[in-house]
Amino acid sequence: MKRLLTGLIITPFFFFTILSSPDWFFLAALAAVALCCFYEYMGIAAAHFPGLDPNPQRNPAAYLAGVFLLILPQGEALYLTLFALLIWILAVRTKNLAHILPVAAMTVFGVIYIFGSWRCGVGLRAMSPWWMLFAVAINWVGDTFAFYFGKNFGKHKLAPVISPGKSWEGTVASLVSTMILGVWFLGWKFPQVGIGQALLLCALANIAGQVGDLCESAIKRGAGVKDSGTLLPGHGGWLDRVDSSLFSVPVVYWLLQQRWILP
Repeated sequence: MKRLLTGLIITPFFFFTILSSPDWFFLAALAAVALCCFYEYMGIAAAHFPGLDPNPQRNPAAYLAGVFLLILPQGEALYLTLFALLIWILAVRTKNLAHILPVAAMTVFGVIYIFGSWRCGVGLRAMSPWWMLFAVAINWVGDTFAFYFGKNFGKHKLAPVISPGKSWEGTVASLVSTMILGVWFLGWKFPQVGIGQALLLCALANIAGQVGDLCESAIKRGAGVKDSGTLLPGHGGWLDRVDSSLFSVPVVYWLLQQRWILP
């Protein structure tokens, strides 16, 4: 019930932010979600290395760097290189030299993983808000079908060590539902996309999302935590809610940039 109520509350805000809000509001909302995700991620990552000094979850430079990555107009590669060097320098402050590399590596990776993925979302929305909606919502649909279908009919475990609750039946239900609803959506909003291209795009977006879900589950399992946070009742944390989108958004954006889908 908590899962359903949370969804009913955030869904209208989600649609408004992507489809109707001004650019500044969209960026502000995206930055807020990204900051929450990054905070949760850093807590999970730090749990892999108990006793880290300094605590990477409290490094303001990393959060600031992530926000800049969302709003800078260009030069991401140079910016990320300079940021990586800065984080390395800051990590040298630790008294335990064995912690320098873990702190630097987890911080840089987290910024690319979370803020870099959402930067692709900024590009998608610039192409069309409906593309951003597709890239995010397509996996929310798939996650819903996977959860309920797997709960009722799942018998074969997909990845018992990483995520014991996931089944092959739920995975297939997620893929099929995504392809059916996604093809309908693309035919409605982007009729220039052919059926074959639509099926390919939906399949790749769904597979990317499911892999993203498993990757987040793996680092949580390694850290010994069940949820990334508690901000979303019934869903866990923000990272739990958008882990699939962090993989699907860059994949959809890349496919569109390569002109594999649109002429």
